[in-house]
Amino acid sequence: MSISDVPGARTSRGEIEEKLLGTSPADGVADPVRRERLLVPRQRNSLGFAERTPAWQRTYVLKVVAVDALAAAFAAFVGFFARFNTSPANLETTSGRAVVACAVLLPVLWVVAMGALRTYEPRFLGVGSEEFHRVLTAALAFVALVGTTSWAFDLEIARGYVVVAFPIATLLTLIGRYALRQQLHAQRTRGEAGQTVVAVGHRAAVAGMARQLHRASYHGMRIVGACVPGGRGSAAEDAELDELGIPIIGSFDEVRHAVTSVDADVVLVTASPELDGPGLRRLGWELEATRADLLVAPALTEVIGPRVAIRPVCGLPLLHVERPELTGVRRLAKTTVDRVAAGTALVVLSPLLLVLALVIKFDSRGPVFFKQQRVGKDGKTFPMFKFRSMVTDAEKLLIDLRDATDGNGVLFKMKVDPRITRVGRVLRRYSIDELPQLINVLRGEMSLVGPRPPLQKEVDEYGYDMRRRLLVKPGLTGLWQINGRSDLDWDESVRLDVRYVENWSFTFDFMILWKTAGAVLRGRGAY
Repeated sequence: MSISDVPGARTSRGEIEEKLLGTSPADGVADPVRRERLLVPRQRNSLGFAERTPAWQRTYVLKVVAVDALAAAFAAFVGFFARFNTSPANLETTSGRAVVACAVLLPVLWVVAMGALRTYEPRFLGVGSEEFHRVLTAALAFVALVGTTSWAFDLEIARGYVVVAFPIATLLTLIGRYALRQQLHAQRTRGEAGQTVVAVGHRAAVAGMARQLHRASYHGMRIVGACVPGGRGSAAEDAELDELGIPIIGSFDEVRHAVTSVDADVVLVTASPELDGPGLRRLGWELEATRADLLVAPALTEVIGPRVAIRPVCGLPLLHVERPELTGVRRLAKTTVDRVAAGTALVVLSPLLLVLALVIKFDSRGPVFFKQQRVGKDGKTFPMFKFRSMVTDAEKLLIDLRDATDGNGVLFKMKVDPRITRVGRVLRRYSIDELPQLINVLRGEMSLVGPRPPLQKEVDEYGYDMRRRLLVKPGLTGLWQINGRSDLDWDESVRLDVRYVENWSFTFDFMILWKTAGAVLRGRGAY
């Protein structure tokens, strides 16, 4: 299938070549002036906008700027009342007027500081932790600059005002950006505010990337075409991509033309032996005159965040991969935090747990707790506790329900399971039935965050990669909890657990705990 055959293509193959290379089908001679223009990189303005930046992207950045300015303005006036117990208009002393001037300038200077640390660049907005990391860095740098300037020029800026205003500005900025991010994710889930992608690589790699992007729709990246070795092949070769609705619009030598034909925002290159360093460099040069960004997916997968850093060696951008933090002082600290938090939670929640126990007892016959053997760290089994949410003979009834499973190939799941009690349905929807697992955390058998605690029959089917889940304690919550819960298939749940093991950190745990609250309240995938 040639580029000109692509549905919705804006121009034919010949027109594309004429536009990009300065040739015409008649003479086939390139205009050297137009070809020179092709090699001129796109320019960006102070907010990081490239030419022809999508309207939604510009709007989103302006919203972020407005949120930052409002956060700083609100913090400035709160600082006044907290420090001086009056409004700015009532401060008539010289030092008071200096503070007023700082308060008026704070929103402007705050936005400038955020811009200086490149927190408004679209590539940092909407996903990942880099945006928030840069906001915190900019805030700390701004406070340090204010302190240094005050000392150098002998300015009398009230320290109490600084102590109140700047933490509030930082907190409100983070909250405001998080709220905007959630709004953006909702838009992307509806198919709006996204980026069109041309994927470059072998067919299997492109198909795998397409599935991952579909699962993580909040990233807003949609593959609209693929460039594969040799271009369009036989029906059997292209069956997987055809099933995913991804047209093959060129070969590795036609990426630039393909990008123009579909007006793509991003070129995503998967790991391919044909696209080595020089090949990628030339591809980057060819894309400089287009509006498409170049992203390269390394062959190393499921390793993210602090473990990966780029180390330049002889002009080569080498990926330095740190060892995962599976032992040592940080693991001991995690265990300590887990037990202290679990013990505190059990004490605080004890009245609620007592009420739930009584409700379960009165709702149906049987014990309050359900105890089941699960596999923990290093393959050791332990009794995991849950509030009983099913009838007492649930295991016997399971035999008759095997054919009605909605599960993921290994585990039995039913969206409407007749074995679940009335109270149990509510407990499961909001994961309340899992609260007794705090006892397991207190006993050191589980962690607050970790892989899903597996059954022995699951572990019996583990391959080498899957067994890495057993290097850490299973968790009360984890990546599976915030990414679909029971709606996940078997392979995806295992992949998420391995990702957690490979990338554990306190920051990662905090992020998962934060997102768990929202996932539980929404109740999606819980049955």
